[in-house]
Amino acid sequence: MKPKFFNLTFLICMMYANAFTQITITAQKTIGGSGGDFFVSLAATNDGGLISGGTSYSDMSFEKSENGRGNGDYWVVKMDKDRNIQWDKTIGGSGFDEFKSVIQTSDGGYAFIGSSNSNISFEKSESSRGSSDYWLVKLDAMGNIQWDKTIGSSGDDYVEELIQTKDGGFILAGSSNSNISGEKSANGRGGMDVWIVKLNKLGEKVWDKTFGGNNDDWCSSFAGTADGGVIIGGSSLSNISGEKTENTRGGFDYWVLKLDSKGTLQWDKTIGGDAHEFCQNIFQTADRGYIIAGSSLSGISGEKTEYSRGGADYWAVKLDKNGNIQWDKTIGGSGDDWCNAMIQTKSHGYMLIGGSLSSASGDKSEYDRGGSDYWLVNLDRKGKLLGEKTVGGYYDDWGSAVAEPEKNTFWIGGHSYSPIGADKTEFARDNGDYWIVKLEYDKHASLTDSVSENVYSQLMQKKLSDAAFTVYPNPAKNILNIHTYSKALISLTDLSGKIILTKTIEGSDLIDVSKLSAGIYILKNNTTGETKKIMVSN
Repeated sequence: MKPKFFNLTFLICMMYANAFTQITITAQKTIGGSGGDFFVSLAATNDGGLISGGTSYSDMSFEKSENGRGNGDYWVVKMDKDRNIQWDKTIGGSGFDEFKSVIQTSDGGYAFIGSSNSNISFEKSESSRGSSDYWLVKLDAMGNIQWDKTIGSSGDDYVEELIQTKDGGFILAGSSNSNISGEKSANGRGGMDVWIVKLNKLGEKVWDKTFGGNNDDWCSSFAGTADGGVIIGGSSLSNISGEKTENTRGGFDYWVLKLDSKGTLQWDKTIGGDAHEFCQNIFQTADRGYIIAGSSLSGISGEKTEYSRGGADYWAVKLDKNGNIQWDKTIGGSGDDWCNAMIQTKSHGYMLIGGSLSSASGDKSEYDRGGSDYWLVNLDRKGKLLGEKTVGGYYDDWGSAVAEPEKNTFWIGGHSYSPIGADKTEFARDNGDYWIVKLEYDKHASLTDSVSENVYSQLMQKKLSDAAFTVYPNPAKNILNIHTYSKALISLTDLSGKIILTKTIEGSDLIDVSKLSAGIYILKNNTTGETKKIMVSN
């Protein structure tokens, strides 16, 4: 009996200890205007505050202090450590400007990047090079524009992220389907290619590099490395060709490229299973290796060592400094769970965030709040699941970014359609808002704050808000949900320009994509000119 008593006591102590190290919501902030405002990125600032940004369709209303410029604008919001808004800036041209990423720069100012089809107008000082270009804007510490730079080619150029280099310049990373034109100095390899551009501190081009195979290769994320080079993560459909040295494992795979300080390719790695993998984040780790995070639809196959939990799952892969796999980790519930961002924590683990459509199942310990929810997942340095937290309101909430300004304190951000209810304490402004939530590890809280059956039944009776022009899930497997602010003619085309479908919608509608081949498609709102790239993963 003594060993059994010891085991039971040990188990109870472990459960007790686990319950005393979980993460709870300690503050939150809803920010928006009367139109649709779609959060993308946030960063902790040197003064203890936050800078956040996204794409806005709102005129002056609620927290938005300026009118819109065109069919969608950059909207940047600076908050202090107590979540008070210090300033906000609307920046755009007369066309469509889609925000992607923001950083604080070494001079205390800010730089942010997005994709734009605007010509010279409002804050945009240069004309479009083609269909869509990279558009970089530099602000001072008070949010005043210092300069802006358009970088593009004659085709489609979709930027994802930027970093500042030690010389005060910038590196921009994204994807392009163009040949030599504009700022692009090399021809395309086939379909979409990874396109990296180095600028000096004034925004002037130093060099650019194109990498790809004979099919579609998308850049999703990149980061600087300790040797002055760059590590790039993307999603690829290409077999051996161009710069790609390995065949695809199934559909889309993670594709990792290591560059030196001049942009020369040192090595590349293809990592995937027998279905589809979509990379979302990559960076160098404290041990000089690398970690990749994204979503996977594969079971055990290829480099994937764990079974699918159901639908799409979070998938993290740890590499050594030479790109060799050290471990991989699948995390998910029975529904679709799409990982959108990851950071290395101050405890040398990893924090992942995304949007989850799963209820309690698999690795997910809490019921969904309603529609999609933020889902925060904490791994240790070896990939062990330390904890996870569901955060959401009664409608759809999609987590996009996470920051850790101080140890064990995390700010997460995304866009939300939810009114007051479940975890959301502030009313919705209208048609989608920024929703920023502070979480802390708290010794007196349990991770599993289950929703009562009565509340849970209410969650299932949701009605989605109309949005300016939003599409989810993306990647899509069977059905695309589309929301428009007003009546619009939408069209879906493949990358050759072939029209797959046209349809007039107003408010909400669905498109069946289950019979389409896996690949990249372009969904266009022909009324406003706005386009969105859609990944189909059938």
